Amino acid sequence: MVRWTRSRRARAQAFVHLVSRHGDKLKGLSEIELTNVARDLRQQLRRNDIENDSVTAQSFALVREIAQRRLRMRHYNVQLIGGWILLQGMAAEMEAGEGKTLTATLPACTAALAGFPVHIITVNDYLAARDTELMKPVYEALGLTVGTIVQGMSAEERRRAYGCDVTYCTNKEIAFDYLKDRITLGQKRSRTQLQLERLYGKTPRLQRLLLRGLCFAIVDEADSVLIDEARTPLIISGAGNVMEEQKLYEQALTLAGQLGEKNDFNVHGRERRIELTVNGKRRIEALSQQYGGIWSGTQRREELVRQALTAQHLYSRDKHYLVKDGKVQIIDEYTGRTMPDRSWEQGLHQMIETKEDCELTHRRETLARMSYQNFFRRYLHLAGMTGTAQEVAGELWSVYRMNVVVVPPNKPIGRVAERTEIHSTTDEKWKAVARHVSLIHVMRRPILVGTRSVEASEHLSRLLAAENLDHRVLNARQDAEEAKIIAQAGKLGCITVATNMAGRGTDILLGPGVQEFGGLHVVITELHEAKRIDRQLSGRCGRQGDPGSYKAVLSLEDELPTVYVNRFLLKLASRLMAHEWFFSSWIFGLVMRIAQGSAERLHAGMRRDLLKMDERLDTALAFSGQAE
Repeated sequence: MVRWTRSRRARAQAFVHLVSRHGDKLKGLSEIELTNVARDLRQQLRRNDIENDSVTAQSFALVREIAQRRLRMRHYNVQLIGGWILLQGMAAEMEAGEGKTLTATLPACTAALAGFPVHIITVNDYLAARDTELMKPVYEALGLTVGTIVQGMSAEERRRAYGCDVTYCTNKEIAFDYLKDRITLGQKRSRTQLQLERLYGKTPRLQRLLLRGLCFAIVDEADSVLIDEARTPLIISGAGNVMEEQKLYEQALTLAGQLGEKNDFNVHGRERRIELTVNGKRRIEALSQQYGGIWSGTQRREELVRQALTAQHLYSRDKHYLVKDGKVQIIDEYTGRTMPDRSWEQGLHQMIETKEDCELTHRRETLARMSYQNFFRRYLHLAGMTGTAQEVAGELWSVYRMNVVVVPPNKPIGRVAERTEIHSTTDEKWKAVARHVSLIHVMRRPILVGTRSVEASEHLSRLLAAENLDHRVLNARQDAEEAKIIAQAGKLGCITVATNMAGRGTDILLGPGVQEFGGLHVVITELHEAKRIDRQLSGRCGRQGDPGSYKAVLSLEDELPTVYVNRFLLKLASRLMAHEWFFSSWIFGLVMRIAQGSAERLHAGMRRDLLKMDERLDTALAFSGQAE
């Protein structure tokens, strides 16, 4: 992580001063004169390096002046610093509510004027569409075009959007569009052959491509996109031709139901895998003899049963997936949103569909795959912004060569941390949460309660309803109303129960009179595997100098300690808490630190292994001339 050394701070302050000087010259200009300035600046930027502070300062001053006139939003000095950091190809850590959307317009406009196709990448379709509409007047005033990529668009619509100077999109959409382009190009992709196709072919491949290349990217919520989601490879599949799939999966689930944990198989929750014991393998062989056919093969029958056990013991309804309109829809564990166009690979999705008595979708064969790390490293210029990046600064540098710089807040932070409340069981915890919400609600303060799953949010909703507390629930079932619900969460007396990451990127504006009562109060009901994700939830309150507070109400039966902590240590902590020993809270804090540290190391290892596998695959396939 880059520290604010005296020389770096001096350079940043000098840059801000330079922007202000150029801005003073623009204040009295007419709209036509500003248009002429933009045209001249475009020529200067194309002749100079965009990291040249002198020319960049002119661009930032122009964008700031236009934002003031068109949006009635003027960039703060800290936003100028944030934009400057992004232009250097680094990650800017900016506190929640500091205006990262407006900050991104500074480097985006500068790069677009210099002739680079710019992609501003965020975590969901709503934010991509919202930011486009909000910032479009700034781009249009500079003579720049802006497009949006969202789920469900046709190939032609995508091509037009990517053809704009600035394109807002999600990480999933752009990454899969890139893979689609690689499939379109195929193995024979020499420059000469592609150019000849343009001259003589009826539908040349170059005209069927969606993207114009990977030139300049600004990644919003960079830790979520570049780190959290990098554990899962990007895979494009085509429909396979597997006969009698339904019957096969039903047989596997029947066999799995006859096996006993410990004796026949072991569940490894940390690695999310099932291990068959020697006895279990023998039982599978004996039980499957009645079926014959594919079950006669040792490796195939064991893999089928292992997948069935995985579906039964490691994937839970309303936690890892929803059943909606008769279909299994994956819940993104980092955003809490459903992903209706995504499916698990290697038959797991079909196994879960069979388990839930849903219509079976055909098992799919892999056409192209790539890791997020490999995809984002292909950009010529990559920058990021987020509210929580310090904890992963080392990984951002080692994988993406991206330094993290912490930008100071525009106003002092008014957030207050209350003492963590610890309970032995989850039942005690949820009752305590309901009591705490009721107590705070009497003060008329708005409350945001964060949960880790749909199941947990609905369980708490029932408890609050029993206490006659009016509230709104936001989880994967209400994702279409997400922004609306979150935007209202700051009103006087409002109670909102949401999965931890729901509404990320949407400001919770405090209603009239709320500041007088202490601002928004956030309740954390379960810690995440990464400490910075807990920071994201607590960061929903006390933004831009507003008052606010947060409190964690936890239990030893939460998923984090039960999966990642030694059972002996958990029993010790539970006994100490039962006797209300003086150091029990300290012991619990130690348990949670051990759990989060273990989870973060495990996930970092998974991302590292995925990247290594991707690099080995690239090397192996290079002999056949196919990179993906």
